Amino acid sequence: MAYGAKPLEGPATLADIEALPEGVVGEIIDGTLYTHARPRAAHGHFEYRLHRELDDALQLSGEGPGGWWIMTEPGIRVGGSPEFSPDLAGWRRDRVPTFPKGQWTDVPDWACEILSPTTRAYDTRIKRPFYARIGIQHLWFIDLDARTLTVSELRDGRWLEMGVYGESDDLIRAPPFEERDLRLGWLWKSLPPPG
Repeated sequence: MAYGAKPLEGPATLADIEALPEGVVGEIIDGTLYTHARPRAAHGHFEYRLHRELDDALQLSGEGPGGWWIMTEPGIRVGGSPEFSPDLAGWRRDRVPTFPKGQWTDVPDWACEILSPTTRAYDTRIKRPFYARIGIQHLWFIDLDARTLTVSELRDGRWLEMGVYGESDDLIRAPPFEERDLRLGWLWKSLPPPG
């Protein structure tokens, strides 16, 4: 199966996603269905470890609810896009105080994409401008091959790079989570050696 934008007779629907073959995942952005192969194992492993790191610090906060909802591949619905899922997304609880009963319909405050060979161009050329258009304020790109985290913030409708962190960075504080240390070195060590 070829990956990328799928020509359809009309705007894509959730039924188009449900009809995809096993091993193929899809998202609908501005009415267009985009498909790609399910990510490799290292992608899922890093996604799980990063979620755990952020969830413990920002969602659970030891004694009870923290200031964020942190989700993996949440399935978000906004106008013209009935299903898109950042690898991870977060909503500030002061803006979205209750967990949705169904699908998320509020734009997240933060999104994170883990770049892979099959999604790199899609994440950077399609999703990045889409995230700016819908008003996501913070975007992280994690490059597992280069072992970098690029942190961007939306300013006046444009992405401003706030920092690039690498394999040698052990503890960092990165927007929008400056109040907590992120054990980036620990996350990189959880991966198999590059190559």
